[in-house]
Amino acid sequence: MATRSKVAFIGTGGTIASLGWDSLDVLDYTATGQRLAADAILERVPEARTVAEVVAVPFRAVESPAIGFAEWRALAALCAELAEAHPDLAGIVIGHGTATLEETAYALGLTLTVACTVVLVGAQRPISALSSDAGLNLIAALRVAADPASRGRGVLVVLNDEIQAAREVTKTSVGRLQTFRTADFGVLGHVDGPHVRYYRRPERRHAPGTPFTLEGRAALPRVDVAYAYADADGTAVRAFVAAGAQGLVSAGLAPGMTPPGEADALAEAVAAGVVVVQSTRAGSGVVPVTTRLRERGILSADNLTPQKARILLALALTRTRDPVDIAAMFATY
Repeated sequence: MATRSKVAFIGTGGTIASLGWDSLDVLDYTATGQRLAADAILERVPEARTVAEVVAVPFRAVESPAIGFAEWRALAALCAELAEAHPDLAGIVIGHGTATLEETAYALGLTLTVACTVVLVGAQRPISALSSDAGLNLIAALRVAADPASRGRGVLVVLNDEIQAAREVTKTSVGRLQTFRTADFGVLGHVDGPHVRYYRRPERRHAPGTPFTLEGRAALPRVDVAYAYADADGTAVRAFVAAGAQGLVSAGLAPGMTPPGEADALAEAVAAGVVVVQSTRAGSGVVPVTTRLRERGILSADNLTPQKARILLALALTRTRDPVDIAAMFATY
């Protein structure tokens, strides 16, 4: 019998760990407040131990809207501890709620120090539900984490038998199983039963080896996202600046524009020393560096969604406040 690869499984809660009122509850399950720890999830999915030597790692069990910087820092440290404690570790799977899964994945993809594969996995239906996707998603994630071909591709996201890059993927549907999508480039590969198949690699730089770290930080610099809409007058932008924002991401109208009132407020923010990055609410495409942006001192988010541009800008501000250097980071990561 072939030796199974060792994979650590960290549970953070979310739908993949949730128990609903009954097997037909696929909507109101968060109200039960019942979420399984990593070892209890593995008890419900005994098949997991047939595809890898799984090490269950206790963490915490929360809804993903409650996950942010403190959890990113703790997870990054925990991954480092696991890699040191288990030199033969092939990979790490992190169970996570889908609401903020893409943000945790990207934050870890910029700050991890481990060389082994790290995979984030979630579910659209609670583990207690009829036809839940939790079990098969976990199996697929374990297979990806255990596969040597997964190394060097950065943090990965696996749901619905699809392998996505942390930088590129976003949640696109409230309830459909195919919710995670990479609009511009598509999947990296697929998990077909026991077979992990790759078709491309992410080109942008990722951890390990980035200049960013969460270790020893009490918090990241405050960066807020201002969502553009018809008649937006800049009230939100001015409120964020007053609250102490060091950076702002404008979720602008495609292809990277804002209504006049909002544009004036963003110009005021730049003049006050706030670093402003222009993204769009479109979810796809690169924000061009136009004369308009250059004249106003606003940087392009490249093709990052607003929520991911916020993470990169916050990390960039831990290294520099030079707009030229920050622009280079957006072109690199």
